[in-house]
Amino acid sequence: MGAGIIGIGRYLPEKVLTNFDLEKMMDTSDEWIRTRTGIEERRIATDDMDTSDMAYFAAKKAIEDAKISPQDIDLILVATVTPDRAFPSVSCMLQERLGAVKAAALDISAACAGFIYGMVTASQFIDNGAYRYILVVGAEKLSKIIDWNDRNTAVLFGDGAGAVVMGPVSEGRGILSFELGADGTGGKHLYKEEYIVMNGREVFKFAVRQMGESCIHVLEKAGLSKNDVDFLIPHQANIRIVEAARQRLELPEEKMSTTIRKYGNTSAASIPISIVEELEAGKIKDDDLIIMVGFGGGLTWGAIALRWGR
Repeated sequence: MGAGIIGIGRYLPEKVLTNFDLEKMMDTSDEWIRTRTGIEERRIATDDMDTSDMAYFAAKKAIEDAKISPQDIDLILVATVTPDRAFPSVSCMLQERLGAVKAAALDISAACAGFIYGMVTASQFIDNGAYRYILVVGAEKLSKIIDWNDRNTAVLFGDGAGAVVMGPVSEGRGILSFELGADGTGGKHLYKEEYIVMNGREVFKFAVRQMGESCIHVLEKAGLSKNDVDFLIPHQANIRIVEAARQRLELPEEKMSTTIRKYGNTSAASIPISIVEELEAGKIKDDDLIIMVGFGGGLTWGAIALRWGR
């Protein structure tokens, strides 16, 4: 039995910030944002809601969907670059709030690739028999580290959380192959001081190349080809970047998730948020081959080939 997803959940704040709202806040336009990013709106958490709150709501749904109890969880992994505070970690705060009394807890800082890093880490513990059920969460309150006077970054990001419970799944299902990578020399192109700082041109060039290459690499590792792919779930960073990944796999538009229009770039939360969206839309079915791929500050990247189903 391999390691796969047995429960899913997400949380999105109620407040919607549209491109037209941003037009009133800074020198930008709906057309400028849409044509360059594909984003039309994003969700923004209230001042009294932090990353751990969104993580909790998403995690609770995933645990219920997995039909287990919090006491069954062996490990909690939270991918985030916007923790409530330096410590205790979001994962420890989540452990207490869920009542997951036997779970170890760890935060992962790999930016937008963090959720992929978390899933791969979880799969190793499950595959070697050390743990049975692992909660993996991607949660971000990016609105608190955005410079709302910088139109080049402020228009991109949104808040939200997504979670999966990983555990043993039936033969042939679950994670078939993965790739993780990092290039610290590129960290200067995407980082946080007081706010997010990004060299958009350099990040774009890196992402277009790496997303496509990582998709091909995990297919090769799994002994599969482009023709075997049923659905692509890329990190929702920019419509032009995800389109480049889709074209590299020669997939029709309907076989790729594009939630960026509604939610913007939610960093580590974007892939699990998209999984829930596409499942609810009936676009992911048992035994489908799913490719998940992401990249982020660090620079980091990761991809997974996964056979869907329990």
